[in-house]
Amino acid sequence: MTTPDSPAASSLKIYLRLLSYVRPYAGMFALSILGFVIFASTQPMLAGILKYFVDGLSNPEAVLFPNVPYLRDLQLLQAVPMLIVLIAAWQGLGSFLGNFYLAKVSLGLVHDLRVELFNKLLVLPNRYFDTHNSGHLISRITFNVTMVTGAATDAIKVVIREGLTVVFLFVYLLWMNWQLTLVMVAILPLIAVMVSSTSKKFRKQSKKIQVAMGDVTHVASETIQGYRVVRSFGGEAYEQQRFALASQSNTDKQLRMTKTGAVYTPMLQLVIYSAMAVLMFLVLFLRGDATAGDLVAYITAAGLLPKPIRQLSEVSSTIQKGVAGAESIFEQLDVEPESDTGTVELERVEGRLEVRNLSFTYPGTEREVLRDISFSADPGQMIALVGRSGSGKSTLAALIPRFYHHDIGQILLDGVEVESYRLRNLRRHVAQVTQHVTLFNDTIANNIAYGDLAGAPREDIEKAAKDAYAMDFIAQMPQGLDTQVGENGVLLSGGQRQRLAIARALLKNAPLLILDEATSALDTESERHIQAALDKVMKGRTTLVIAHRLSTIEKADLILVMDQGQIVERGTHTQLLEQNGYYSRLHAMGLEEPVHNDIA
Repeated sequence: MTTPDSPAASSLKIYLRLLSYVRPYAGMFALSILGFVIFASTQPMLAGILKYFVDGLSNPEAVLFPNVPYLRDLQLLQAVPMLIVLIAAWQGLGSFLGNFYLAKVSLGLVHDLRVELFNKLLVLPNRYFDTHNSGHLISRITFNVTMVTGAATDAIKVVIREGLTVVFLFVYLLWMNWQLTLVMVAILPLIAVMVSSTSKKFRKQSKKIQVAMGDVTHVASETIQGYRVVRSFGGEAYEQQRFALASQSNTDKQLRMTKTGAVYTPMLQLVIYSAMAVLMFLVLFLRGDATAGDLVAYITAAGLLPKPIRQLSEVSSTIQKGVAGAESIFEQLDVEPESDTGTVELERVEGRLEVRNLSFTYPGTEREVLRDISFSADPGQMIALVGRSGSGKSTLAALIPRFYHHDIGQILLDGVEVESYRLRNLRRHVAQVTQHVTLFNDTIANNIAYGDLAGAPREDIEKAAKDAYAMDFIAQMPQGLDTQVGENGVLLSGGQRQRLAIARALLKNAPLLILDEATSALDTESERHIQAALDKVMKGRTTLVIAHRLSTIEKADLILVMDQGQIVERGTHTQLLEQNGYYSRLHAMGLEEPVHNDIA
């Protein structure tokens, strides 16, 4: 007996949830079903016409409808060809209605699922992206959705069209000779056992194919994004091998699934045709007083049954592929979105930041990344965070705009705990400039005025670019602010990209500014420009600076020296040098340590 948690119950639950996405297209879906009903009804009609054709061979002048007015003079000679044309036209109408409207449903479903998946990506918590690679996330939107729609629509097409064909043919056969027809019913349990066992194999293999396809997408996207590193370090051969292995793994799994289908289909056909052979023997043996036309019509109708039965059994693989795809899609859709329980919304904050006894551990890990952090910054002040990579500086910066949630301690913005703000409102008050600048394949102007800033007046965009010392290189561009920057600003230098990020922060005009290693790894000329831009952007704002260069932090009102998640020293540049401690040693090295991500 099937338990609620059994694979069969789980598959049914997933499939029913998948079919709920068809609801908005109920009208078109009903039209497609009507079309398939029309199509299926023509199958026994074609078998029935053969009866009159065979009977007409011996007596072509016989009347087909002797009791129907206006048609009582219609002979088989004229009626049979005319009916064949009418049946074909009727079948064509059904085929058009069924296929066209089901395609509309299918494409609508693909669009809806893709949009829902993409929209979900925009609200998933940061930790989800830390633990899932981009290749598999992209594969869900592209590959898995296509398989899912196959199960939701193409499979239904086969189930309805071929299922009704079997029903109509079976009813016709029962009407013709019910004793012989019951012989065929004997093979149904055997077909059911074969379909059930093969379905389980199809689902397992389909899951493996999806994972393998995600690996292919992952390797390809990594290589495309890092093509300069690949070429600089001679990684072509390594990437070729990595991609070939991922692709081969996917090919092998696809072949395994094809092999399962290739063995299963002929076995099923053998069972069906064996039943047909027995049936034909019985037809010839128990002929009775049936006419040649009756026997031909019966055998033809019976002969039309194997194809729809085979297609119905093969639809199991399509459904199982779809169920496996839907499982991964619903798994993502069911992830809790970024928590937003805050209720406070402020039009503008002054920018007073206070951190009290803050400790933090990443979800699913045990190591405490931050331990008992406390400091405060008044509006207009600049606080600098320094320390070795991995000391927790970037983690602290990520907690302020609530990219991660803290449970121990408090982070107050204008006296209000950041967890109490509505998420969108909180992030409106915070501008970030990071070492890893993200630009979109769009114009310079649209990259500066991005998101909430879209639609900003042209003069404001130009002023932000000028204050970020970006107008000098923008003016030399072919279309100025309307120049396309390429994917992630590939057509710009590192310093130019950084200045555009600062221009974006300037245009946002947020009272709290977080600069996360914004000047690291830049040449002296770029740093000079960016330093001047930063001096401008920091005026009148509370600024939190994470930096590796002295020039960025010497002017800070307060420097916090961090090590292993704790503040080990605090004070101004001069005070800390006088202490001759941790900061002094970093200062002697120029604070220039290798740059890594602190998120761990």
